[in-house]
Amino acid sequence: MSTNSNPNHIYLIGFMGCGKTTWSKKLAARLEYEFIDLDTVLVERVGKSIAEYFAEHGEEEFRRLESEVLKQYPYPEKAVISTGGGLPCFFDHMDWMNTHGQTLYIKLSPKTLADRLENARVVRPVLQGKKGDELVAFIDGKLAEREGFYNQATHILDGLTLNVDDMAALVATS
Repeated sequence: MSTNSNPNHIYLIGFMGCGKTTWSKKLAARLEYEFIDLDTVLVERVGKSIAEYFAEHGEEEFRRLESEVLKQYPYPEKAVISTGGGLPCFFDHMDWMNTHGQTLYIKLSPKTLADRLENARVVRPVLQGKKGDELVAFIDGKLAEREGFYNQATHILDGLTLNVDDMAALVATS
């Protein structure tokens, strides 16, 4: 793969629950690009859920594998890529994604994220047993750690006012 920037590779980043997968699918359909979910690629590669892999091998090994998947995946020429919430915060991932495409950070408040995650059909292992103020405080702490990475994105988008036409126009002009 070329190491030159490809504006047709669009990486959606942000905290869990911000809508990366949903918006990636919508944007890919709107642009007629391929949709790639890196978490799904990782699960298919190891043959087990991320939670299972994480529990068996630990975070360090998971992050190494996640990095390998990000950097070695045979991306098509035009793709919208949904990343894991923590992926931008490890190794040189933000620099790598910004060099190899455009990054879009879907930004939401801790309270909005907590509301979405509390009402999600699937409970995320890291959030097990956390509700209400405890969940908001957990998300607030994690965002404080991650925001410095997320804010390196090519574009920072308000997750409450997001729409696919504006997203498509934004990436087309970059």
